[in-house]
Amino acid sequence: MSTLTERTEVASGYRAGRTLPLRVELVRQLKRRRTLVMFGILAALPFVLVVAFAIGGEPDAGGDRITLMDSATASAANFAAVNLFVSAGFLLVVPVALFCGDTVASEASWSSLRYLLAAPVPRARLLWSKLVVGLGLSLAAMVLLPVVALAVGSAAYGWGPLQIPTGGALDAGTAAQRLVVVVAFIFVSQLVTAGLAFWLSTRTDAPLGAVGGAVGLTIVGNVLDAVTALGDWRHFLPAHWQFAWADAVQPDPEWSGMIQGTAISITYALVLFALAFRGFSRKDVVS
Repeated sequence: MSTLTERTEVASGYRAGRTLPLRVELVRQLKRRRTLVMFGILAALPFVLVVAFAIGGEPDAGGDRITLMDSATASAANFAAVNLFVSAGFLLVVPVALFCGDTVASEASWSSLRYLLAAPVPRARLLWSKLVVGLGLSLAAMVLLPVVALAVGSAAYGWGPLQIPTGGALDAGTAAQRLVVVVAFIFVSQLVTAGLAFWLSTRTDAPLGAVGGAVGLTIVGNVLDAVTALGDWRHFLPAHWQFAWADAVQPDPEWSGMIQGTAISITYALVLFALAFRGFSRKDVVS
């Protein structure tokens, strides 16, 4: 009786872990026009706000309640915080959805996905490379905005402590540290959008559908959070905690909201990423 043994032959020197290196994928994505346009828009926002304040005058309190916007021109730190405040709800959602939702679907729309897999690039390796680069570009976009805002704010309003609207101030060094925490929390809170976009990107050949779907579902989450009739159920919505970072820019920071928001976001994101990898591993790629 003879025994048949299956043998998988691979080319000499082939290593699955070396296929589609992160640097190669990163260079590919950085060269794309949509990446440059998105970074350009974020870098332009601080200049737009400076011009708006110069034309309309310094922001005034619109009532008895004083907000962060009212102290936008107090210092560079205040100006950077305001840039994050006005963009966290929607503008920063767009680059996350774009970088994570366009990455796989665009390859399918160009009919190049099957050729990448035939290289051969293992499916898990392909998804991992694209996800890491997508998240890296998303983080870079979120870092770019406050960095440019600090530079523009320093030139326009001077470098100084972060004036807290409700009273008190944080010295420049402490303010810079707190802004790092704010950016980190905003990034984590946007992981749900990243997960939605990436999962949809593995399910469709239309990049616009993946990006638009992720943005649309994020907006739906914001709308549901505004429905007070849902009561405590809103605590399970990532959108409910998206501005919890405001507690970090206080003389005595409160971390409970940020911790809960981080836990909710990471949980949803891990489920969505797992669905993306599981579904793509079984998908019949024909494009």
